[in-house]
Amino acid sequence: MDGGIDATTRSDRWGYPVRTASDACIAAIDAYYDQVLAYGRDRAVILRAARHDPSCVLANALSAHFLAGKDPAESSRLLGAASDSLDNATPYEGAVFGAISCLMAYDRDDDLAVDRHFELLKEFPKDLLSLKRAQTLCFYMGRPDLSLNLVQEVLVYNKDQSYIYGMLSFPLLELGRMADAEGAARKGLGINSCDLWSQHNLCHVLQYECHFEEAVKFMETCSSTWNSCSSFMYTHNWWHVAVCYLEGDSPLDKVLEVYDHCIWKELERSDAEPAEVYVNALALLMRIYVRDHMHHIAERLMLLANVFKDESMWHVEWHLDVLALWALASTKETSKAEGLLKSIKSRFSLMSWKKQQKMQSAIRLAEAIYEYGRGNFQIVFDLLGPDFDATGFKMIGASDEQLDVFNEVWYIVLLNIGQFSKVIGEVKKQVCKRGAPFLWQLLEKAYSMEGRSDAPLAGERAKVLEAASLK
Repeated sequence: MDGGIDATTRSDRWGYPVRTASDACIAAIDAYYDQVLAYGRDRAVILRAARHDPSCVLANALSAHFLAGKDPAESSRLLGAASDSLDNATPYEGAVFGAISCLMAYDRDDDLAVDRHFELLKEFPKDLLSLKRAQTLCFYMGRPDLSLNLVQEVLVYNKDQSYIYGMLSFPLLELGRMADAEGAARKGLGINSCDLWSQHNLCHVLQYECHFEEAVKFMETCSSTWNSCSSFMYTHNWWHVAVCYLEGDSPLDKVLEVYDHCIWKELERSDAEPAEVYVNALALLMRIYVRDHMHHIAERLMLLANVFKDESMWHVEWHLDVLALWALASTKETSKAEGLLKSIKSRFSLMSWKKQQKMQSAIRLAEAIYEYGRGNFQIVFDLLGPDFDATGFKMIGASDEQLDVFNEVWYIVLLNIGQFSKVIGEVKKQVCKRGAPFLWQLLEKAYSMEGRSDAPLAGERAKVLEAASLK
């Protein structure tokens, strides 16, 4: 390794050598590391690094990745600038450049990009930014197993580091290892109580275990640390709070208060990232809609649907597109909904065969949610088939908690087409895992529709859980 530190070399936060004579450049790189790991609002600080030293490979490569979805032309220029200076780069910079180049390739092979990050982290295991970048890719691949392997690869080198245990906790959550996930999240908070990802993951565990009151109290206590975090993390943490209120069967006013003042209000900030707000706003409204409260959210939903008449808001990410299809279809914006669905299919047709194989089921989900918004329940059933389980759809870029609403849609569809026995079987499997009040309410309804005598027992169970939840 070219580890010599001379007049043209600086060490970054991890202690790895970076070829630059600019102290300001390395300071901006280190600040970027902090912003990404802390879900900060000032991730654009990396662009200052490239300005301070236009020949620094690491500064240019990280800047190119940051701008990839925002300014493709400038992103390409910066990656080219990094490539032009590779001969003068340290081995560490070369490894980061290679991993980022693979990630940003036009015809990207996700598996190859993950492999390249494994190689990078094997040689440079303290680089938590590259770990985060790789885990983000794994999330959008729907591969928590790979994400867990990545963090376990470097854990021994970072045992006392802030953020590492939050990055350990999340894939454990996604793999259903709740006790391990809770332990990792609490360990992360013991190192840094302001670690937002560890806060978020602990809330996930409490929510999964239906400890809604404890989850809300914990998150509201943490909320003073969220003011400087990104639009997504800020509104997503509040989304969790709102979902806890909703699942705990609190008055709907409490849920809508969080929506209005802690999610939608984020758009008033001059540095807000609107798409990051919309995904959490839509996800919350859809849960309310599924619970048959459309009359309470009609105006809010119409406002959101209007946003997605603008085609520039399409294709930010799969999860948002699927939610937008529902919003447009359910507010009778059928032409725009059809346009979005057609555009999704067109983009799908341009994917590589390998990518199409992975995303085929996502297309089916998009079609089904469009039909659900239009009230065509039998078509939804025909599209999804009799064995639908939303947890198999992580490839749209959603966590298990975010995917839950699509299972709820499925149960509502089954009730509406008279598949009462199917609903009973599916919901009973779910309540064995986590007995949220809404699931017991659905079970009561299915029992009643089938004329079964155990309907009151399910209703009583729902009331018991509600009494133990938030009021």
